[in-house]
Amino acid sequence: MRQPEVARLLSLAAATVLVGPVARAAVDLVLATAFLVEFLSAGHYHPLSALTNAPRRQALPVDGAAVDRWGDGGVPLVLVHGYAPAGKDEPRVQDAAALLARAGFDVAVPTIPGLTHGRLRPDDVRPVVATLAAHPAPSVMVAVSIGAGPALLAAADPAVRDRPRVVLSLGGYASALELLRFFLTGEYGWNGIHGRVVHDPAIVRWFVEANADLLDTPAPAALADPARAAALLAAPPPRVADLLARLSPERIAGEIRARLVLVHGVDDRAVPYTESLRLAAARPEGTRVVLVHLVEHVGGTRVGAGLTAARELGALILVVYGLGRVG
Repeated sequence: MRQPEVARLLSLAAATVLVGPVARAAVDLVLATAFLVEFLSAGHYHPLSALTNAPRRQALPVDGAAVDRWGDGGVPLVLVHGYAPAGKDEPRVQDAAALLARAGFDVAVPTIPGLTHGRLRPDDVRPVVATLAAHPAPSVMVAVSIGAGPALLAAADPAVRDRPRVVLSLGGYASALELLRFFLTGEYGWNGIHGRVVHDPAIVRWFVEANADLLDTPAPAALADPARAAALLAAPPPRVADLLARLSPERIAGEIRARLVLVHGVDDRAVPYTESLRLAAARPEGTRVVLVHLVEHVGGTRVGAGLTAARELGALILVVYGLGRVG
């Protein structure tokens, strides 16, 4: 082979090496954008579904947990749902898992037993730990709403804390005590930020009845006088104080080795955005907070326009894109 031909082949090989990663990054960015459009529109627009094949769903054998696997390749991801009566079989949980699989992730979804009833207990961390241990590493973890509790507690567990490289919390919480106070009174605050939400009485009743043991008082009494029940939280009995501490990610935030990305809607009426600020303060290094107006809680979005909405959308696209770069 003559020298000019060798030179041309070397130039072609060099170009392939340089262009390949750029092309891959461009594809990932397109998929991240398509994912976000479909997710935020609740399926009203479906660019990702139009571009990709439907993923395969199968049971993932995990000791002590009921887990589904969506897709069969890509970046390993564990999805921890929020309140979901049917757990991993809840339609909106399945929709989210399928979209993530279409976006290039190998998704494992465990059922969190307590969150099928709207209550959290320390045992709910076990299925997350077991799933992290059974799924390939390094991995990503995405936690939804109060599912951030067991997800973040699992990310600090010595048995698996080296497996996730990044944890994305969507509308999560830091303090179980503050979350309980918020549901009772509608009041929230952190570091000089204060606000109040008027809750639907039916939601308050449901939450109190599911978690009355955290108040150490009968549910009817708490519902009759929520201010008195909330006052008890200023100095809860030792048993209750210990349980609330064990359910609070802020307590173990410093033991989490993964990067934290905390996305929260400023107008979230289910979990106040101050909870993400509180968690970031507990572990500032390696933590990024993304506050947006486009998203209310996990399932609700607001139509926005102008530079602010474009900036927020761009930030969310980069969050999803960044998850796919874990390796």
